[in-house]
Amino acid sequence: MPAYWVARSKINDPVEYKKYTDQIPGIIARHGGKVLARGGRYEILEGPDKFQRFVVIEFPTFEQGVACFRSPEYDAAAAFRRSGAGEVETIMVDAGDATR
Repeated sequence: MPAYWVARSKINDPVEYKKYTDQIPGIIARHGGKVLARGGRYEILEGPDKFQRFVVIEFPTFEQGVACFRSPEYDAAAAFRRSGAGEVETIMVDAGDATR
């Protein structure tokens, strides 16, 4: 069953943050992920307006998505944004029936 990595972020330092985002597509692809949305137009319909960038990535399984996030290569890339270049909230969610 597919799973989705959903992230929302606030970019504080675009130059440093780009060092992170330049590496991410290759890392995601190596873990079987496919970027469905990355940046682009958005409208906040409900909730805080702190975040200005939204990302949705599909993985074949929940486990592959979590493994990507926890991989040493992702951790090394994320160090650029974790140093203060950005603030991010990330979740992994299974596709599936919402009636469970």
